[in-house]
Amino acid sequence: MIDGMWWLVILFTVIAALWLLAKSRGAKTDTGRSGKQSNQLPSNDALQKTAALIEKTFSYYRVTRRSNHLLVTKHALKIAMITMDKKIPVGERLLGDVRVLNYHRVPNVAILKEALSSAS
Repeated sequence: MIDGMWWLVILFTVIAALWLLAKSRGAKTDTGRSGKQSNQLPSNDALQKTAALIEKTFSYYRVTRRSNHLLVTKHALKIAMITMDKKIPVGERLLGDVRVLNYHRVPNVAILKEALSSAS
C-alpha cells in the first residue's frame, strides 16, 4: 500500500506537470527588450497597404485600422468597412447602413474609387 507521504508527492508532481503543460500552451506575447508587450500591427500586410492607398489617393476619407478590417469615414459618418478575408467571397454587402467590402488582395485605385463612391 502507498503511504500518505507518497500520495502527496504524486499529487504535487501531477499538479506541477499540468501547470507546465498549461504554461507552455498558453498565449504567446511579443515582448521586446523593454519587456513590454508590443501592440503594433504588421506594417506590410494587405490592410495596411490599402489604408495607405486610401489616405494617399482620397484625402477626404479618414481610415481607422482595426485588427481585422479598415473603417472608412467621411465627416464622422461611417462610409465603408474593408476586410481582407479569403474565406469569404470577394464582394460587398450591407451591415446596417455601412457597406462591407471584402477583398482577397489589395485593390487598385479604380476599384476603390467605384466602391467608395457607391458607398457614400
